[in-house]
Amino acid sequence: MDFAIGGLAAAGASIFSNPFDMLKTRMQLQGELRARGQHTVHYKNVLHAAYVVAKTEGIRGLQRGLGTAMIMHTVRNSVRLGSYQWLSDRGFICDSEGKTIFLRSLIASAMTGAAGAFCGSPLFLIKTQLQSQAANTIAVGHQHGHAGLLHAVKTIYLKHGVQGLWRGADAVMLRAVAGSSAQLSSFNKTKDFLREFEVFKHSTFLTAFAASIVGGVFQTVVIAPFDIVTTRLYNQATDAQGRGLLYKGITDCFIKIYKCEGIPGLYKGIGANYMRLAPHGALCLILWDVLKDLQKKYQRSEIGTKQVL
Repeated sequence: MDFAIGGLAAAGASIFSNPFDMLKTRMQLQGELRARGQHTVHYKNVLHAAYVVAKTEGIRGLQRGLGTAMIMHTVRNSVRLGSYQWLSDRGFICDSEGKTIFLRSLIASAMTGAAGAFCGSPLFLIKTQLQSQAANTIAVGHQHGHAGLLHAVKTIYLKHGVQGLWRGADAVMLRAVAGSSAQLSSFNKTKDFLREFEVFKHSTFLTAFAASIVGGVFQTVVIAPFDIVTTRLYNQATDAQGRGLLYKGITDCFIKIYKCEGIPGLYKGIGANYMRLAPHGALCLILWDVLKDLQKKYQRSEIGTKQVL
């Protein structure tokens, strides 16, 4: 049940965060390996990007790749949050008083985040490629021309086999280690703080909401460079052997972005990224906590009913 709750929470959150995810992807691909001022700027900022996409591709364009994103988040977070809760229930993460042990939480969230990222890597790959697809007048990055999720799976598999579907998995796992450890650790430590001082004493929702905002800030700052590298590696064109035409791997991608675009290049789309991660993380972690609370209440009522009988 812990795994189902984690997946359900993430799927629900992705409906609201997907437009920002799509805008973030476009902004990260804009001016790829070009110095500032040497490329066309289609997207000036998040609001301008949203306006341009809506005007050119319609409102539906803002939800490009939504179906794939929902499945991806379900798979990834079923593994990530479900495994994290499993470890928590068995006393690995908390002390005898139920308070989060920071180092253990950091290790657990990094491990479970990496596992979830590996399982969801093919879907993340396809989601990125679908979101990058745009009208010719505002297109950025390589255009893969997928008709949808199933078409993308078939095309990639026929060209490069199973290995092609997991291309870039090492990058997304590194991204997940950075982001998940920052998010879950800060989220749980903030909840401990709020509970200790009895802030929002009788509200699971408000406690989770405040903690998720803090978690979102830490996650965005830590994850940004890894996120843009993952996007670039996933979206680049490949040769007949499935090797990237622009980047050989994670290190090569970091170096080329830094040399061509500077430090700001590693933080492209950070505003859109925060606007995606903050509400997504908030909704996901709030739903996760609320669903867990409902599960516990249901279990207690079941135990009470059995005792009466």
